[in-house]
Amino acid sequence: MLTNAVELELPKTIQIHLVVNVSRIRKYREQVLVQRKQPALPVIIEGEEEYEVEKVINKRKRYSKWEYLVR
Repeated sequence: MLTNAVELELPKTIQIHLVVNVSRIRKYREQVLVQRKQPALPVIIEGEEEYEVEKVINKRKRYSKWEYLVR
């Protein structure tokens, strides 16, 4: 009997449903070196690490705190 669902083997710490439809499964392809984003280096100001924000792309309120997506 053919089935259109697979059960994922994930760590117990990931709390999601382990059975998914096969149409949602894709083979992993590693990123090409130029696609990998390098983390920004912090700027030291008065002994504190700070980051320069080019642009605020989006924001959301989560758990009573604001989160910002920045570039």
